[in-house]
Amino acid sequence: MKQLVIQIGIQLGSSAVAIILAAMLLSRFSLGIGGFITAVVVFTIAQSLLVGLIAKLATKYTPALAGAASLVSTWLALVIANLPFGGIRIHGFWTWIWATLIVWAVTALCAVVVPKYLLKDSKAA
Repeated sequence: MKQLVIQIGIQLGSSAVAIILAAMLLSRFSLGIGGFITAVVVFTIAQSLLVGLIAKLATKYTPALAGAASLVSTWLALVIANLPFGGIRIHGFWTWIWATLIVWAVTALCAVVVPKYLLKDSKAA
């Protein structure tokens, strides 16, 4: 149970950091203060649900593209978070490309690095 709570916290935290970083780096990526929590929660849930589905479909129909599943799920999660209830606004083709790459890179890095430190500390206690 503790592992699940840590995993959810890491996903929410990495999504928050990634979305803030994308908003800071990209002028056509806007993030409303009131919609920030909604954007993070919507994005995290969408990405968590989509990554498995996209990976399964890619493996079944186009195995060569299975590695791109996380990029596609990140993009789709951003599309969902960009809907009126989502709390973020992304405008322009290149902003979509860069936002997807930034958010994907940050969340992937956090998914690999952060658990090593959190789980290391929790095992020592």
